[in-house]
Amino acid sequence: METFDLSVIWAIVIAFSIIMYVLMDGFILGMGILFPFAPDEEARDVMMNTGAPIWDGNETWLVLGGAGLLGAFPLVYSILLPALYIGVFLMLAGLIFRGIAFEFRFKAKGSRKWWNVAFAGGSMVVAFAQGAVVGAYIQGFETQDRVFTGGAFDWLTPFSVMTGLGMMAGFALLGATWIVLKTEGHVQEWAYQLAPKLLWVVLGVFAIVSFWTPYIDSSVWQRWFSHLQVIWILPALAMVSAVVLFLSLRRGRSRLPFFATMSMFVFTYLGLLVSRWPYVVPPDYTLWDAASAPGSQLFLLVGTLIVIPVILGYTGWAYWVFRGKVRPGEGYY
Repeated sequence: METFDLSVIWAIVIAFSIIMYVLMDGFILGMGILFPFAPDEEARDVMMNTGAPIWDGNETWLVLGGAGLLGAFPLVYSILLPALYIGVFLMLAGLIFRGIAFEFRFKAKGSRKWWNVAFAGGSMVVAFAQGAVVGAYIQGFETQDRVFTGGAFDWLTPFSVMTGLGMMAGFALLGATWIVLKTEGHVQEWAYQLAPKLLWVVLGVFAIVSFWTPYIDSSVWQRWFSHLQVIWILPALAMVSAVVLFLSLRRGRSRLPFFATMSMFVFTYLGLLVSRWPYVVPPDYTLWDAASAPGSQLFLLVGTLIVIPVILGYTGWAYWVFRGKVRPGEGYY
């Protein structure tokens, strides 16, 4: 296979890993964001128990995507890490606090409120940092001779703050629909009431970012608005998913809202990727500019294509084993 083919395959693998991480870990982060607003401590116990059996396997996708990015597109690391050091550090710190809270909250007595703060605060920081990094990626990076030449806080702009807040709202919506799926009684009713409000917030942020993005980079405007293209099916499908979500919440469905929210995320992320294709370090470097040697890409790809079905298999098995509703007094811990 030529470098061209391998680079495209690796781009698909990394995009798939990132989307899987967002979907699998997003609702856990969303529950953390909603933690301070839960009706009572029993509701928090139930919420955390819905994710306790499966949360620690979700970071596998993050590790896979990060390692694949380093091996297949080393230039991305050499530019993006200096540009995003602070944002990435905040994300990792938040993941640490979130993970520690998962393990210690159920065992704590007098200090439980502090673990609640750690779980909620860590989740909020991770969600905001991820959204801000996405906003920085949309804006592009200041480079010269394949080296980042910008400042440490170039990633933090009004636009990236908006995308960070939007990511928090989106994850909160995903968390609310997960709670609808996995709980019953007063906890589920609380999530039913909260989810439509979060949907309107997400749609509002989506509209603002959509209108703002073409002013950030004229190439995005040309790609989407120069003439009618098939890529418009992606935002159309995202809006269809939003309508399905709204109607399913009104009709009291428990499963469909969660999967409709996941669909919104998938189509939105695909729209983002299409907007920037084939640039992996916008606005200057394409997949092929950033690619490692063909032999290195092929060597890593063989192992990755073996690992991905294994990850999908044990992840699917874990979700199947712990399917069903979580009730007060029941849980993994």
